[in-house]
Amino acid sequence: MKTSNPVLARLGQAAERERAAGYAPAGAYGQPGYGQPYPTEAGYPAAPPTVTPMSIDDVVVKTVTLLGITGLSAALAWVLVPDALVGAAWIGAAVVGLVLGLVISFMRIANPALVVTYAVVEGVFVGMVSKFFEVIAGYEGIVLQAVIATFGVFFLMAGLYKAKAIRATPKFIRGVIAATVGIFAVILINFVLALFGVDTGLRSGGPVAIGFSLICIVIASLSFILSFHEVEEGVRMGLPRRYSWTAAFGILVSLVWLYIEILRLLSYFQGDD
Repeated sequence: MKTSNPVLARLGQAAERERAAGYAPAGAYGQPGYGQPYPTEAGYPAAPPTVTPMSIDDVVVKTVTLLGITGLSAALAWVLVPDALVGAAWIGAAVVGLVLGLVISFMRIANPALVVTYAVVEGVFVGMVSKFFEVIAGYEGIVLQAVIATFGVFFLMAGLYKAKAIRATPKFIRGVIAATVGIFAVILINFVLALFGVDTGLRSGGPVAIGFSLICIVIASLSFILSFHEVEEGVRMGLPRRYSWTAAFGILVSLVWLYIEILRLLSYFQGDD
């Protein structure tokens, strides 16, 4: 089945290779299903292993699992990392998480261990950012507000997608991917300039920073539509169950990004008090 999504295209190619090697989902593409005998030759049973295709429930379970791991890792980092090392741990986790995220995104196979590792690293990153705003910067209650807002947006986008109020058309997909790449390029350039003492105003708390965070929040929210579409297409394409880890990874990335941007936005308004 053709798809306009490059990530799904790579996963689909991987699934095709597995099917060509005899690892087709049970009951799919003419393969025997569970409980059905496989053809034998010369009295020797030939029973290549079958792979159960992923379902939406699989993705939900994996997503909840990754969120639990991320939350636990964030809580441990918050408690164990002293205030003096928050900045170093924040930057270190961000760099490692970025590298792992790129590796997972461009791999042609699903790797549950790598995805779980990413969740642990992102937990440290989220924990350090949260501790900075809540404890060091002194914005009391901001973490709880950001968490509630993040999941509120997530469930809102899920409802809009289910109601087909927003459709993941090829044009929409290309637009969101382009916007995401563009916004991350701007964030990276801004970070490099900040290292050299150049203040672009994108993160300084002024009107430009508020506008930039709002743009990031909108794009992060729309990225959920792509994730939901990937899950539906993956199920329809009969991808093996382990690819549900890859789908859950995509949702986790959007949730973390959205949370960080909401946290920043709330800090701008609290900073005016």
